[in-house]
Amino acid sequence: MDFLITPVIILGAIGLIAAVVLFACSKKFAVKEDPRLPLINEALPQANCGGCGFPGCSGFASACIKAAESGSLDGLNCSVGGPKAMGQIADILGLSVAASTPKVAVVRCNGSCANRPKIAKYDGLQTCRTVNSCGAGETACGFGCLGCGDCVAACKFDAIHINPETGLPEVDENKCVACGACVKACPRNIIELRPQGIKGRRVWVSCVNKEKGPAVLKACKVSCIACGACVKACKFDAITVENNVAYIDAEKCKLCRACEAVCPRDAIRDINFPKPVEKKKPGAEKPATLAKPAAENAPKETINTNSTSVDAKTETPKNDAVAEKPIELKKEA
Repeated sequence: MDFLITPVIILGAIGLIAAVVLFACSKKFAVKEDPRLPLINEALPQANCGGCGFPGCSGFASACIKAAESGSLDGLNCSVGGPKAMGQIADILGLSVAASTPKVAVVRCNGSCANRPKIAKYDGLQTCRTVNSCGAGETACGFGCLGCGDCVAACKFDAIHINPETGLPEVDENKCVACGACVKACPRNIIELRPQGIKGRRVWVSCVNKEKGPAVLKACKVSCIACGACVKACKFDAITVENNVAYIDAEKCKLCRACEAVCPRDAIRDINFPKPVEKKKPGAEKPATLAKPAAENAPKETINTNSTSVDAKTETPKNDAVAEKPIELKKEA
């Protein structure tokens, strides 16, 4: 029995010594957790979407605590939790948080099946990244939406879906939290986060095609041709043309929609406005008022007859007192 008891005692002693050493090390080299960290985690929605730029909500909570050392939360924002969550975090850290502008995703492509017909057939893995790596896709536009739904798969909030009729993604602004997952998933960068706007109204150029000349005209019926008409129509310097495509700065845009009215290609889109803007046809102006005949505009002439002013067009009135009687001739006997 001794050959069994001795190893057990030795192993037990080694385990006890190791436990004591580990306990001492854990106490000496313990990393103290900030007591505010679990409180911040409770205030966060725990969506772990990465929209804040950190790997999950715990990473964002740690970043907030580090930022508290500098006394400011500038640059940190939880798009899912919104102002409510950021307000709670600011109260926990004893800081103030600046109001952030709500944003929503917009799709900068209007190349539906009707506007951008297919010229090829792709038979392979149905993901946008795969199709994009193979070339221009099934249409002549190498910049537009591929319609395979990578953005739909990336969204954790069910806020974006592919319209089966147009083949384009559509964003539900009531569900979109502006996490940016769809923006990162799109290989052609056609999805953008823009300010939600007053009453949810937004205006943007729904095209990212950087080509020029006949290629743009043939690729899509509603592509931007960089004509500059929108730039001239905008009175607020909110539109610029770069790389053969126009872009509207949401910070400068006043939502007047003058650019949309003059766009000859219908490449500018709007949303949540009360009624569609009236399109102005190129060269269409108000018809000039026809001049009236000179005879109608000329002042009526008057003729003085016996010191009486009468209209030249009317007959001269007979004056019985002035009119002479005819002379009667008598025959001589």
